[in-house]
Amino acid sequence: MGRSETGREPEVEQLTSVEICAGAGGQASGLERAGFEHELAVEIEPPAAATLRLNRPQWNVFEGDVREVDGKAFRGIDLLAGGVPCPPFSVAGKQLGADDERDLFPEAIRLVREAKPTAVMLENVKGLASQRFAPYRSSILQEFDALGYDADWKLLESASFGVPQLRPRFILVAMKRRYFKKFSWGVRDGQTTTVGEALLPAMAAEGWSGAEAWSIRANRVAPTLVGGSKKHGGADLGPTRAKAAWLALGVNGKGIADEAPNIETPADHIPKLTLDMAATVQGFSAEWKISGRKTAAYRQIGNAFPPPVAEAIGLRIRGALHGRAESSVGKLEAAG
Repeated sequence: MGRSETGREPEVEQLTSVEICAGAGGQASGLERAGFEHELAVEIEPPAAATLRLNRPQWNVFEGDVREVDGKAFRGIDLLAGGVPCPPFSVAGKQLGADDERDLFPEAIRLVREAKPTAVMLENVKGLASQRFAPYRSSILQEFDALGYDADWKLLESASFGVPQLRPRFILVAMKRRYFKKFSWGVRDGQTTTVGEALLPAMAAEGWSGAEAWSIRANRVAPTLVGGSKKHGGADLGPTRAKAAWLALGVNGKGIADEAPNIETPADHIPKLTLDMAATVQGFSAEWKISGRKTAAYRQIGNAFPPPVAEAIGLRIRGALHGRAESSVGKLEAAG
């Protein structure tokens, strides 16, 4: 594993990774906490690339198309990871799958062929798990098999990892065969965090008298946070049904607030989320800052992969690469 000049197996902290379609760094920051050192992070959108540089100036961030990346330059990395674009499989789109020019699974396979990583982790939307795409999923597994990897898909609910929203994600993990035998997704740990629990400190920080009562009303897991796209959707919490679900939690989903409620805010006020609150709902740490103006920043947050989910899976992968189970963080659960 890795590229140790001594030929010895690297220490846990020295595992290496390359991440494609890195976005605002949700997956990258989670994998970092799991012990993976990023040799490259690829992101085509300038605001998201700026977020990566803002938080980790030491990272090698390539702002450009993944098609321009030469995998041979990273031969022998421990992990190739990424959140390949979801429009080809999203229920909100036309679900063209392999016929969609935005489908970057072929590019991920190319990079695997060139870089020959020990493990691969790719995440996508729940739509890819549908029966409609069964042949597509099978073709991906066949390609990995031909390259000497065993692989498996799993549908996971982010709420199972302490993230205060549902956010189902469909994850592919592949490894060279001798390591995949030691990999397991884990079992349900049953621990969830509600919106009220996660956001009470932020709602109460400026002295809002209604914060405690609000947190009781919001004592449930939220619907999936919706980030929108450059063509559709702005800085709000999604379509009508999503806004109604947020309203039931005591949240005004019609926009993003510039500031949290304060001491002058009426107790019965229905607040909007701030960018920082939205990032908390997504599972980002308070230290991770999002670059860009409100709409661009919110899209980065809303389209991110929750860091706690990435960390939990990363620990499982790390454990398999080192020949042991990682049970200290984030036991996994299949959704549905």
